[in-house]
Amino acid sequence: MGAINNTGELSWEAKTELITRNLQEVLGEDKMTTILKERDLKIYWGTAITGRPHIAYFVPMSKIADFLRAGCEVTILFADLHGYLDNMKAPWELLSLRTQYYENVIKQMLLSIDVPLEKLKFVRGTDYQLSREYSLDVYRMSSAITEHDAKKAGAEVVKQVEHPLLSGLLYPGLQALDEEYLKVDAQFGGVDQRKIFTMSEKYLPQLGYAKRVHLMNPMVPGLTGGKMSSSEEDSKIDLLDDPAAVKKKLKKAFCEPGNITDNGVLSFVKHVIFPLSSAEGFSVNRSAQYGGDITFNSYDELEQAFAKQEVHPGDLKAAVEPRINKLLAPIIKYFQDPKLKELTAKAYPPPAKAGKGGAAAPATEELVPSRLDIRVGKIVEVENHPEADSLYVEKIDVGEGVPRTIVSGLRNFVPIEEMQNRNVIVLCNLKPAKMRGIESCGMVLCASVEDPRAVEPLAAPEGSAPGERVFVEGYETGAPDEVLNPKKKVWEKLSADLKTSSQCEAQWQGTPLLTKLGKITSKTLKSAPIK
Repeated sequence: MGAINNTGELSWEAKTELITRNLQEVLGEDKMTTILKERDLKIYWGTAITGRPHIAYFVPMSKIADFLRAGCEVTILFADLHGYLDNMKAPWELLSLRTQYYENVIKQMLLSIDVPLEKLKFVRGTDYQLSREYSLDVYRMSSAITEHDAKKAGAEVVKQVEHPLLSGLLYPGLQALDEEYLKVDAQFGGVDQRKIFTMSEKYLPQLGYAKRVHLMNPMVPGLTGGKMSSSEEDSKIDLLDDPAAVKKKLKKAFCEPGNITDNGVLSFVKHVIFPLSSAEGFSVNRSAQYGGDITFNSYDELEQAFAKQEVHPGDLKAAVEPRINKLLAPIIKYFQDPKLKELTAKAYPPPAKAGKGGAAAPATEELVPSRLDIRVGKIVEVENHPEADSLYVEKIDVGEGVPRTIVSGLRNFVPIEEMQNRNVIVLCNLKPAKMRGIESCGMVLCASVEDPRAVEPLAAPEGSAPGERVFVEGYETGAPDEVLNPKKKVWEKLSADLKTSSQCEAQWQGTPLLTKLGKITSKTLKSAPIK
């Protein structure tokens, strides 16, 4: 990859072009222009240290390379405290180890794309977020921000559950305060953080602090994407994957002929390969009967050719494969160090093997959707709850011979006559709970939105029978828990990644929910949480 050039002679216009290229949106562009006319911009990018970084991390890294080309001072924040606060995605005891892993791997990613580290600074959130001054500002922020605004700000980033922990509501405010305590002019992140950014612009001035500029990357489809039928292990290209693993996973990548809008392989070329090596162009090898080898000097040329199906998906993947291996090679070599191998194993321990009786150690239980017992159900009887105006009491056949009694809050959203004999999707392994005096033995899964308030029961494919199992594509195997342990919040954590797509299809982490007859859907609600 091409080295970063000296930026001393760049005009402020040229710096602006580098800073903003390929971004989806900039908030505060006038302020950025004023600063750039006087000095270089100070930017921070934060990452919560939860799961292992994968190949998609090269998307923000390529923008950080642009910032450095533009002479910016860049701070990378390892948000260890944020990772814990976001519904405890990362266990507290692993935070220190994962911070070390992230620091090592991100430094090597930047070095692999020839980014010098002189103008980079790495900071851990707990280095300053536990200070007296920061804590006092957290209290000040808490006294200014409303619960509604805090919940709304984190809607696209913080795991959403029916009864959120207070920690998740604090998360957006802390991210806003980071801008002040890191003494930056701008924050960089995905467009999914836009609501946090606008909340920051609203509330920081109320604490006497300045608004910052906000630079937003588009949400880029994953390289291997949620459209594959693959195991979790195969769902992402890890930064330590060898060429054989890259070939295997890239082969499964969703790359539909002519599709330029939902194509993770093309997006990777646009947001990583071209920004890092535009001078080299992008060469695709084709057989002579399809026009022979061709080199594209801009992404637009490649996109147009792919849209016209002049470039086959297989040829595109074959061209991307060596570029990925070139990026990963120095990272893999660096992590051959025995100490780093040990660090990786400790930071991301594998799930414990089952012991006697098939039970795994509780501390390492894997949160996978196959633990959920979700089935097609048919409502055979429904009546109004005698003690609650918003509840129905339903008898639902879920293939057990005797219908289950389930209480649902659908009375204000679905007329009773539309509930009778309706097929619904039922979560069957919740711990039974009394709801206004009637024991409910399951949950009718619905898509729901808050503003304006709307709730729709999910629907099974036509012809589905009561008791038919619903599964997430790629997680067909595995026995569900007999009963989901409420203390471990298994349902709350898994359901945070359940939502409908822009096509009203039910998904978990972007992967479809299915029966053997097809996809689970909502009637009209798009991009809506499922609970």
